[in-house]
Amino acid sequence: MKFPIIYNVHLVALIATLGGMLFGFDISSMSAIVVTEQYLTFFNNPSGIVQGAIGSALAAGSVVGSAIAGPISDKIGRRDSIMFACIFWLIGTAVQVSCQNYATLIAGRVLNGFTVGITSSQVPVYLAEIAKPEKRGSLVIIQQLAIEFGILIMYFIGYGCASIAGPASFRTAWGIQFVPCFFLIVGLPFLPRSPRWLAKVGRDKEAIEVLANIQSGGAGGALDHPMVIAEWEEIQMTMRAELEAGKGWRKFVKNGMWKRTMAGMTVQAWQQLAGANVIVYYLTYIAQMAGLTGNVAMVTSGVQYAVFIIFTGVMWIFIDKTGRRTLLIWGALGMGLCHFVVGGVMGAHHIDVPGGVGDPPNANIVISVNAGAPANTVILFSYLLIVVYALTLAPVCWIYAAEVWSLGTRATGMSMAALSNWVFNFALGMFTPAAFVNITWRLFIIFGTLCVAAAAWFWAFYPETCGKTLEEVEVMFSKDGLAPWKTKKGESRLAAEIEAVVARKNKGEELEPHATMTEDKTDMA
Repeated sequence: MKFPIIYNVHLVALIATLGGMLFGFDISSMSAIVVTEQYLTFFNNPSGIVQGAIGSALAAGSVVGSAIAGPISDKIGRRDSIMFACIFWLIGTAVQVSCQNYATLIAGRVLNGFTVGITSSQVPVYLAEIAKPEKRGSLVIIQQLAIEFGILIMYFIGYGCASIAGPASFRTAWGIQFVPCFFLIVGLPFLPRSPRWLAKVGRDKEAIEVLANIQSGGAGGALDHPMVIAEWEEIQMTMRAELEAGKGWRKFVKNGMWKRTMAGMTVQAWQQLAGANVIVYYLTYIAQMAGLTGNVAMVTSGVQYAVFIIFTGVMWIFIDKTGRRTLLIWGALGMGLCHFVVGGVMGAHHIDVPGGVGDPPNANIVISVNAGAPANTVILFSYLLIVVYALTLAPVCWIYAAEVWSLGTRATGMSMAALSNWVFNFALGMFTPAAFVNITWRLFIIFGTLCVAAAAWFWAFYPETCGKTLEEVEVMFSKDGLAPWKTKKGESRLAAEIEAVVARKNKGEELEPHATMTEDKTDMA
C-alpha cells in the first residue's frame, strides 16, 4: 500500500516532532507526581539515590538508544528509525502503568528512554536534511516546542490525576503516554524520506524528486528548478569528498573532522551542565523550599512550562535572524547570573529542616527559604532562568548539533551528540536529588560557574552556522575556515550557485539534476 506523501515541510515537522512530545511527556510524567502523597506512600518516600535512579532512568535508556540510533538510521532511514523507536515506547509505557515497585518503574522508564534516545537524535537530523538553509532553524526548533508542549500537557495531566485516590493516580497519568505515540505511528508513513539519506544510499531519482517536491511544497515539483539543481550539485560534491575521507570511525577525526565531532558533542554536554534541568525537573522542590505548598506550589511549578513554550515560540520567529553563537554565549551568561542569584539568596536566607519540608515531609528538601523577599526572589530568578534557557540554549543546542555534521557522519554524529546529552543528563539526574540534600544552595553556585565556562567555550570553538547550507558548514570546520569568532551569520554561497544555474539555463543549456557518481554509495554508511 502506497501512502500519499506530505511535502509541506512545516506540516512534516509537526508530525515528526511528536517524537519530541514523547520526550516531554516522560519528563513531566514524574514532575507533578513525585510530590504527591499517592506516589510517596506507594513507593515508600524514595529519596537520594533511589529517587535519583527513578529520575535518571529515562536518561539511562536514552544513552543506549542514542548510541545505536546512528547505525539504525543509516541502515533503514531517518523516518523508519523513528517508527522502530515507537515499539519500545509502547512496551515501556505498559511496564510503567503496571509497575508494582520502583524497580519495575525504573525498567519502564529505561525502555521509554531508549525510544527518546533515538527520536531526540534522529528527528533533528531528519528536519535538518529536508529544510531549506534559511528556514532550518525555525524547522528544527519545532522539535523543542514539541518537547515543551509535551512537558506542559503531561504536567497538568499529572496535576489533575493527583486528585485520584491511590495508585490509580499515577497509573492514569502514565497511561496517557500512549496517546502521542499512537498519532506518531499513524503519521509517519505519510512523511517523505530524507533526500540526503536517499542520495547517500544510491537512490538518486527518489532523492531528486523529494528535493523538487519539497521546493514546490507538493508532489510534481519541477526537477529543473535552479534551487533543486544547485542543491543537488552541492550534495553530489559533498558526497564525493566524503567518499575520499574513508570509512569507519576515521571519518569522525580525519581532515579536521575532530572539530565538528567536538562541537556536536560538547554543545549537547553544555546544555545539561548549564543546569536548567534542575529547574525543569525539580521546580516543585524549589517551590516548597520557598514556602509554597499544595495547589499553589503545583500551579506555580506548572506555569514555568507555559513560560517555556511562550519564549521558545518567540524564538521560533527570530531563530534564523539571530546568530547561533550570539544566542549560545549570551544565553549561558544569563543563565549563570540567575543561578548565582538563586544560590546566593538561598545561602543567605534559609533555615535547615533536617527532617524534610512538607506534610508528609519530603526527605529531598532539607532547607526552607525565608518568607517574603528572599522566597520571592528565588521563584522570580528560577522563572527568569527558564526564560533565558527557552530563548537560547534549549533550542539552539539541538539546532547547532544537527548542523555541524557532514552527510556521511550526520546520523551517527547526531547520535553521538545525543549520547553526550544523555550521559550528562543521567549523571546529573543521579547527582541532583542527593545534591539537594547534601550541598543544598551550593548546587546553584556550581551550575552558575559551569555556565560561565560554557560561554567561554562557545566563543572560542563554535563558528557561526546560521544561514549556511549543510554543505557549506564543511568548509567552516576545515583548515581553510575562519576562526570561530570571525564568522558571521548568513552570506550563503547557495544564492550565487542558484544564479549560476539560472545563467546556464539562459544560455540554452538543458539542465536537469542527475547522478554523477559511480562509486558504491552504500559504502558510506
